[in-house]
Amino acid sequence: MINHFRMFADYNCWANARIYDACGQLSDEEFRADKGAFFGSAQGTLNHILAADRIWLKRFTGTGDVPTSLGATLYENFADLRAARAAEDQRIVDWLDGLTDADLSAIISYTPVTTPNKIALPLGPLLSHVFNHQTHHRGQVHTILTTLGQPSAVLDLVYFLLGDGKRWQ
Repeated sequence: MINHFRMFADYNCWANARIYDACGQLSDEEFRADKGAFFGSAQGTLNHILAADRIWLKRFTGTGDVPTSLGATLYENFADLRAARAAEDQRIVDWLDGLTDADLSAIISYTPVTTPNKIALPLGPLLSHVFNHQTHHRGQVHTILTTLGQPSAVLDLVYFLLGDGKRWQ
């Protein structure tokens, strides 16, 4: 099962690079334009994904800086945000490389940023949530891009598996 999550970590690196490549074609004004997504703009949504990943990695590893808000703007500048995203993606890959299947059943206890209710769940399902969360919000950025007239970015897992992810077949 751990290889399943390692595949998703590699897929996230690939998909995040593609969505950032697409956002790199936007003007600064377009990147910051509120398009009605949950976090408003491509900038807000990409910052949210990074903020959430940092929160989760801190819960899982006990290390790292975390924002106090899910809507925090961690980076105003696109290039800085992109570099931070790539570093966080590599951090996820490296951390997963050190885990075993047995580690996936460890119980993770945390208090959500949004509620005072303590939660305790196994690591495996929480990792599924983290990867699903990224996919969900990348889809919102994809919609923002297409509303701005940008071509669709191909983000399907199948295309990753047929290209850069062949080792996971």
